[in-house]
Amino acid sequence: MLRKYLFTSESVTEGHPDKVCDMISDAILDAILSEDKNARVACETMVTMGKIIISGEITTSANINYKEIATNTIESIGYNKFDLNKNGNQYDIDIIIKEQSPHIAQGVNEEKDKDQGAGDQGLMFGFACNETSELMPLPIMISHSITKKLTEVRKNNTLNWLKPDGKSQVTVEYNANHMPSKIQKIVIATQHADMLDKFENIDEEHSFIKKNLIEHVIMPVLENFDIECNSEFIINGTGRFVEGGPIADVGLTGRKIIVDTYGGYSRHGGGAFSGKDPSKVDRSAAYMARYIAKNIVASKIAEKCEVQLSYCIGVSEPTSINVDTFNTSRYANDIIENMISKIFDLKPSQIISKLNLKNPIYKKFASYGHFGRTSDCSWEKTDMVSEIKEFIKKHD
Repeated sequence: MLRKYLFTSESVTEGHPDKVCDMISDAILDAILSEDKNARVACETMVTMGKIIISGEITTSANINYKEIATNTIESIGYNKFDLNKNGNQYDIDIIIKEQSPHIAQGVNEEKDKDQGAGDQGLMFGFACNETSELMPLPIMISHSITKKLTEVRKNNTLNWLKPDGKSQVTVEYNANHMPSKIQKIVIATQHADMLDKFENIDEEHSFIKKNLIEHVIMPVLENFDIECNSEFIINGTGRFVEGGPIADVGLTGRKIIVDTYGGYSRHGGGAFSGKDPSKVDRSAAYMARYIAKNIVASKIAEKCEVQLSYCIGVSEPTSINVDTFNTSRYANDIIENMISKIFDLKPSQIISKLNLKNPIYKKFASYGHFGRTSDCSWEKTDMVSEIKEFIKKHD
C-alpha cells in the first residue's frame, strides 16, 4: 500500500573537520596535477588540535610544498592558528608520504599493447531523479544550499559572529507517488563566537542566533525551492556551539561519503573521492555512473535511475553493469544496461578522457557535494541524451 513517508539528508560546511581534510587532500591533488597530469595520488589528511598530518601513496614528478598548501587551505576556509591550537601557538604539520606500490602500478599504468587497468577493485553507484532541475534528490540539494549559505553569510560578514564549523539536516515528506510534498523539518548546527558579553544569558544568545539564521540563511534558501515548509526549525539543539572545528573534533579525509553523493537517497559503494587521482575508479567511475544516470533521466526514458559499475584491479573493462529505474521506465533494465555498454566506453582511460579528469579541478568539489553542480562540471553535462534516445528508439 502506498503511503507518505519522510526522508532526511545532511550536509556540512567546509569548516567541518572532515571537510577540512577533504579540501586539503584535494588541494594537494590539484597542485600535483597542475605539474604532472599522470601522477598517482592517494592523499589522506587528518586534523586535530594543534596538528595536521598528511599521508598517503604519491608517485609524481611534481615538486610541491605540502605545508604551504595545507596552511593556505586552512586560511581560505577561515581558520587561524588560534582555531587549531588552544595555546595560541602555530599548529604542526607532519608529512608522511610513500610512493605507490609497484604491484598496483603494474596493473594501472597504460602501455602500448594494454589498456589502463582500474586502480583498485570496487563498486560505484551513480544516481539521478527528476525531483530538482539538477536531477538530484531534493533533501540533499536543500541541505547543501543551507551549508553554502552559512559559509556565504559568514565570509561576507552579514553574520560575522559565525565560525567555520557547521551542519544542516533537512527532512522532506514524500507523497504516495514518491514525490516531495513538504519540508517537514530543518536542523542547523553552527559554530559561533562567544557572545555572552553582549547578552545576559545563554537563552538570549541562542534566541539572537536562531532569529538571524532563520532570516539570513533559511528563508533565503527556501525562496529558491517551490515547496511548502513547516516552520519547525531546530537551531543549535544543545543551546551553544562555541568550541568547534579541529579543536573539538578530529577530522579525516573520506569520512563524509554520503554528504559527497546523494545524501543517502541512493546506495553507495563505500569508496571516498577526495585526495584520489582519476586512475582510482572510486572517483572516476562514480563520476561516470552519475553522468550516465543523469543522461538517462534527462532523456526522459526514466524518472529515476541508479547505475552500478564494478571493477577489478588491473582490468580495464568493468566486471558488471547494473541498472535500476525503480519501475519509472517502460523499458526493461536489461535494455538500458545493454545501451550503456554500447554507447558509453567504461574503461578507466576512456572515462578519464571523456570527463577531462586529469585537470586540477577537485578542490572546488570537496565541499557541498560532487553532484548536482550547475556549471563547469563534465559529469553533470547532459550531452548524451540524443544518443540514448536514438538507441532506445529501436526498442519502441
